[in-house]
Amino acid sequence: MQEKLAIIPSKPGVYIFKNGKDRVLYVGKAKDLKNRLRSYFQKSSKLDPRKTAMIKNVRDFSYIATDNELEALALEANLIKQYRPRFNVILRDDKNYPYLKLTVNEEWPRLEVARRIKKDGALYSGPYVPAGSMWETLAFIRRNFQIRGCRYLLDKPMRPCIQHQMGRCPAPCAGKISREEYLKLIEEVRLFLKGEKRGLLEELEKKMLRFSEGMRFEDAARTRDRIRALQRAWESQKVVAPELGDIDVIGFYKGDGVVSFEVFFIRNGIMIGSRDLLIKNTENLSDRELMHTFLSQFYSKEIIPPSEIITPFLPAESKPLEKWLRQRKEEDVKISAPKTGKKKQLLAMASENAGLIFRDKREPRIDDILKEMKERLRLEKSPEDIGAFDVSTISGNESAGAFVYWKGGEFKKEMYRRLRIKTVQGIDDYSMMEEIIERIIRNLEGSMPDLIVIDGGKGQLEIAKRVIDKNVTLFREPPMLAAIAKDPDRAYTPTSEEPIDLDGGRPFCLLLKKIRDEAHRFAIGYHRKLRARELMKSPLERIPGIGKKRRLELLRHFGSIEAIRNATIYEIARLKGFNKRVAERVIEGLK
Repeated sequence: MQEKLAIIPSKPGVYIFKNGKDRVLYVGKAKDLKNRLRSYFQKSSKLDPRKTAMIKNVRDFSYIATDNELEALALEANLIKQYRPRFNVILRDDKNYPYLKLTVNEEWPRLEVARRIKKDGALYSGPYVPAGSMWETLAFIRRNFQIRGCRYLLDKPMRPCIQHQMGRCPAPCAGKISREEYLKLIEEVRLFLKGEKRGLLEELEKKMLRFSEGMRFEDAARTRDRIRALQRAWESQKVVAPELGDIDVIGFYKGDGVVSFEVFFIRNGIMIGSRDLLIKNTENLSDRELMHTFLSQFYSKEIIPPSEIITPFLPAESKPLEKWLRQRKEEDVKISAPKTGKKKQLLAMASENAGLIFRDKREPRIDDILKEMKERLRLEKSPEDIGAFDVSTISGNESAGAFVYWKGGEFKKEMYRRLRIKTVQGIDDYSMMEEIIERIIRNLEGSMPDLIVIDGGKGQLEIAKRVIDKNVTLFREPPMLAAIAKDPDRAYTPTSEEPIDLDGGRPFCLLLKKIRDEAHRFAIGYHRKLRARELMKSPLERIPGIGKKRRLELLRHFGSIEAIRNATIYEIARLKGFNKRVAERVIEGLK
């Protein structure tokens, strides 16, 4: 480590800390890699408890130098998204928000839903969160603007579809409208999506007048109806303030190591959606650091930043963040913290909503549930996290084991483990459970949850206790144990003489059964996958000594498994690469 520290360049970049198993623990960025990395390993360094715990696990590090701090910021966001490191604060939001995409880059543009933003020259409108308002907007446009909804290339004429007969498509596919006229319709849709009411209404009123003067009264009436529909639609929209244009308002609420964010999406002065998100394990991080983390991770997704993002306070390193956002939008993006006016009022509203979401979503009853679990199971303490083991097998074939992990009201998929049983032949549930517990404990380097739940009864509980005692030196603190049996649902613990009834609807009972069922689901899913893979194998693959070349020779000569099965030992033995002994093995293996 000291040798590596000596040759680190004094350049901007990203550094990656890893543990002894080469797993990524933390990803960070720095203006000066040499100074930042040395600061972690100097004895005089005053690290907060979170970083102190992290450094104890670090066994190696790597770094990527960049040309500037902006590149480092973008790279850090991508690596955090890729590795989801344990010691980084992670925004757990795996959704791609929907946009309406007007394909103005095509010869005959159309409107479609898009969840990935591409630099393809199309016009994207959104994001719409929740998606219901987007579908309403799309339906409104298709009812009131005659543009095509199909995906055909239109490179050759074709018969118009039912949409044309219904009056919802001008049928460019059949040459019933010129491209010039069609593009005028597309311009109307663009004005509608951009919220340019005055321009669109003026254009439609001129069109209605032209139709009237040209004695085209049906077309004039349709245009009049479209104007009225647009006016009604705009009246129903939640107009915040037309002068605001495109902004995102970021509400912020912090408490008990959890931060709640509420994002208001305002486009053209109209509220088109909102999104609430939580970040957990935020101890020892300042508000400005948390805001920086949120913005960099949120806008690293498939989302177009608005012209302005307003926050209750400026994030740490706001200027590099603005430059990075400008690159993503390809236009200027400003981060501001207004103190007065309409924007300040919107911030107060968003932060108030963030506080309400915090109280609703943080599941305040979890502590009470875990406290009741401690009392009813007679545990030493209330568990903060719970893991569960399960085995899945049928007749001892392709047996599999699984481990799932729960903490803070949710399952943490990055801690899940699954494995194929290696050392046990036939049906032996106890030995299988012993194998999976020991292998997964070692795989997780003894980093086990406070409580381990075993699927089974007293026998499985004794097996688990034996494995824990055997590996006691791996644990900072040995986990507590409970086994859960079915029909009826009941629990066993090392300290309980009688089974504990779990058939009631108490929250702690439901939580334990939910965790047990998740372990069962995960185990049986892997078991089915292994069995399906085994079924796909050729019977020849299961015969010892029959490799790929011999299998191909047998199939080339005989043509099918059935023909090989009906062949004589002499017929097989005279093939290239075979002898009598191998032929006997083939005949025996195909019986």
